[in-house]
Amino acid sequence: MGRLDGKIAVVTAAAGGIAGASARRFAAEGASVLVCDIDLEGAERTVADITAAGGTARARHCDVADPDSAEAAVDAAMDAFGAIHVLMNGAAVREPVANVVDLPLADWEHAMRVNLTGIFLMCKYAIPRIVAAGGGSVINVASQLGSVVVPNRPAYVTSKAATIQLSKSMALDFAEDNVRVNSLSPGATETGRLLAHYQTMEAVRRALVPLHPIGRLGQPEDLADAALFLASDESAFVTGHDLIVDGGYTAV
Repeated sequence: MGRLDGKIAVVTAAAGGIAGASARRFAAEGASVLVCDIDLEGAERTVADITAAGGTARARHCDVADPDSAEAAVDAAMDAFGAIHVLMNGAAVREPVANVVDLPLADWEHAMRVNLTGIFLMCKYAIPRIVAAGGGSVINVASQLGSVVVPNRPAYVTSKAATIQLSKSMALDFAEDNVRVNSLSPGATETGRLLAHYQTMEAVRRALVPLHPIGRLGQPEDLADAALFLASDESAFVTGHDLIVDGGYTAV
């Protein structure tokens, strides 16, 4: 018996990386999954992986920063599966490396629209559906950089700190509706996102492994395991929590 049997999950940014691994894991544990991404072809590849493994999923183009697109994705999940029990918000942008003096205003605003307002919009439209289904789980992907910072990433670290606080706020607001809301904060995880700042994954490892006491970088499956815990009834008494999965990065 799967840990998410009978559940319906909506996962954004599920074309790859952490959210993609989580979508595949949710499906493997019995959930039907709406795989959302601004990259529709990538979302379709994730769906192909899920269906090849015997799971149930559909792909949906979604720009989480666009209210109409976010609402349409929620409506598509309802049309396809009839309910929503789990929402995982994974969308985030790669902003330029710059301090606040040098960072263009347009890049700041874009990061906030996707990383933070995108979560607001998806929750705005999905939470009433989760309530109607009798409750469920919202998982907002933050970052260890929502708790500690690095130089020249003001938009990213601010948006991720705000994600943690927004998650706690929603956890309080919807606790009586049996909706749990938590944030999930990865450490450096071996996905294509890291290559925005380094030329090769080997260069990533040389720079970042020493910052993680466990002696390696995260794998998408490490975060999918944590997301599964938050999505499942095993975390029934967990809400308003920031689950840091960072190999000890923030312990130093």
